[in-house]
Amino acid sequence: MESRYYSDEKLLILKLTEEIDECTVQKIRRKADYEIERHMPKKIIFDFNSVTFMDSAGIGLIIGRYRIANMLGGEVEIANVTESIKRILELSGILKIIRVTDLEEKAV
Repeated sequence: MESRYYSDEKLLILKLTEEIDECTVQKIRRKADYEIERHMPKKIIFDFNSVTFMDSAGIGLIIGRYRIANMLGGEVEIANVTESIKRILELSGILKIIRVTDLEEKAV
């Protein structure tokens, strides 16, 4: 996972660079929580551009970071999802509370 923080916008982009499953989610969760605690962003964007697979562990990862952001008065968005991952997100109901966005719109 790679992260970029834009202090003028209080925006944290977490670029996921691997498959998201039970084996990898612990490492991703630790890194994400560290970056969130370090920067206290108002917006967190999960960039799924390089993700080819995600299971239910990924849903838990996103919901957990959503709860943290919500407690901090921030919001979470998901960007650059493939059709297969978008379908998983739709079936889980996550898209009812988290918006899917196009990262290029952010001009970063």
